[in-house]
Amino acid sequence: MAKEHNYIDFDEYIRQGEPAKREAAYAWSTAIGLQAVDGLTTSEYLNDLARRNIEGELTMDQVDTLLDSYYESKTAREAHDDDKNEADKASRNIKKILSVKTVDFTTNGFISLHRRIFEGVFKHAGQLRDYDITKKEWVLEGDTVNYLNWEDLRRALDYDIKQEREFSYKGIAQDDLITHFASFVSGLWQIHAFGEGNTRTTAVFTIQYLRSIGFDVENDLFAKHSWYFRNALVRANYKNAVKGIDYSPIYLERFFRNLLLGEQWDLRNRYLHVHPSKEWSVQPDLAETKSSGQTPEQVPEQVPEQVHDLLHTNNPLVIELIKVLGHEELSISQLMEKTGLKHRPNFIEYHLNPAISEGFVRLLYPDKPRHPRQKYLLTKKGLALYKEIIG
Repeated sequence: MAKEHNYIDFDEYIRQGEPAKREAAYAWSTAIGLQAVDGLTTSEYLNDLARRNIEGELTMDQVDTLLDSYYESKTAREAHDDDKNEADKASRNIKKILSVKTVDFTTNGFISLHRRIFEGVFKHAGQLRDYDITKKEWVLEGDTVNYLNWEDLRRALDYDIKQEREFSYKGIAQDDLITHFASFVSGLWQIHAFGEGNTRTTAVFTIQYLRSIGFDVENDLFAKHSWYFRNALVRANYKNAVKGIDYSPIYLERFFRNLLLGEQWDLRNRYLHVHPSKEWSVQPDLAETKSSGQTPEQVPEQVPEQVHDLLHTNNPLVIELIKVLGHEELSISQLMEKTGLKHRPNFIEYHLNPAISEGFVRLLYPDKPRHPRQKYLLTKKGLALYKEIIG
């Protein structure tokens, strides 16, 4: 999972209770946290600008000028510069959007929101995709959600948004409200109207819409659990009759139960995997767990995110990478080509980094991670598992 940036700093501002700082901290923490859905993290430069804006030292106009100048003046390129540029500018744009409480709840408003988030980032910002897409998902063991075909995008957006505009929440029970709202957000996301940035656009649109109909959603769920939010959307839209897997909106509903009802479901991604290990097969309600009198060691919060023994792994993407590497030494580009993946940040975040952290893959030049001829190979542990896999 992507490193979570500056939550402690944001939390300190939020706890201080100064309204202006608190509101700015919520907006910045959400904006920055949402970048994790695409395996991105912001630069320390942007984080510093955010802190100075929260403190009142910089206006957003000054943040704009300084951030744009920072990237325009960079002469020496560093690894992941493009990713940082995307994360920084998208975060900056989202912060400005969330500082305004209004929403254009129309198809054009949704499309315009994508443009506003990714202006200066994507050339296709605010443009519906004109091609069909698939995406390999870790929680689906490499399978993909069936996204809407590109010819029907606007028609589908028109229909879903119109249906939601006409829906009445008057007198609706809480459980029905959650079920309905999760279904609406899930359907909107499944359309996947844009080439990139769909989850971030859906999240911001969701926050704006909830505020417009009276909900107070200024909390840190979208900031700290954006990856869970995305994977919950994946599970809500995935069905495979051959494998006996049905649509599972329950995970998304639990996200919204935490967000809107103050419940305390454990929002970690291992529970969302289509074939979770025994330790992660039941998603707990932490409020019930704590009230049962269990010791801290027994509460599921204490279970590490990566569960594996000395040799094996329950991460299918790590296994896939081990199969591809074998006895070779390969660069990231070569690994991506062999796995058929095209989005470098996702590959690094969900394939390469877990394989390294679990001790199956190592760097050829470990003391120089940015070595121009850097390659990756299996460790002894990785080779042992590789031999077991191939028989």
